Amino acid sequence: MKFSASGWVAATCVLATPALVLAAEQREGRPEIFTKLIECRSIADAAQRLACYDERVAALDTAEAQSDVVVVDKGQVRKAKRTLFGLSLPALTIFEGNDKEKAREEEIKEIESTIKEASPLKGTQDRWVIVLEDGARWVQTEAKRINRAPKPGMPVKIRQAALGSYFANIDGQTAIRVRREN
Repeated sequence: MKFSASGWVAATCVLATPALVLAAEQREGRPEIFTKLIECRSIADAAQRLACYDERVAALDTAEAQSDVVVVDKGQVRKAKRTLFGLSLPALTIFEGNDKEKAREEEIKEIESTIKEASPLKGTQDRWVIVLEDGARWVQTEAKRINRAPKPGMPVKIRQAALGSYFANIDGQTAIRVRREN
């Protein structure tokens, strides 16, 4: 069976359309209130442009005060990413911005913290539960003895491993597999 060039183009369009629609739905644009503010730049008359800015900035300020719009800086985004490190969450585009490549480069791959609490996992001898300074709770997932039991004040480094798993080095010891619980 032979297909003409136009037949291939039509078939490609039919097959690609659902993927394009899904991609467009997943990528949310700027909030309307923000785009309206940006549109003020295109007004040629200075007095009208200023009036537009005044009106739209007041609307943006009101929306932010009512939590309809949230304004965050890069430092706040980094802090949020660090707090969420290790949790299984759906893809959140709010942290990506417009540059997905840069967002991947800035992705947090490891954290360093201090143990706030440590206790053996109930019903086991060789597995631990550690709570970090920020309240993140990590549980050892495999029975593997570590030389020095985790104690409050010990440093810990947790890093991403393969297939969504994590390793923790407690006080410089051999890594143990862990998972985040909260």
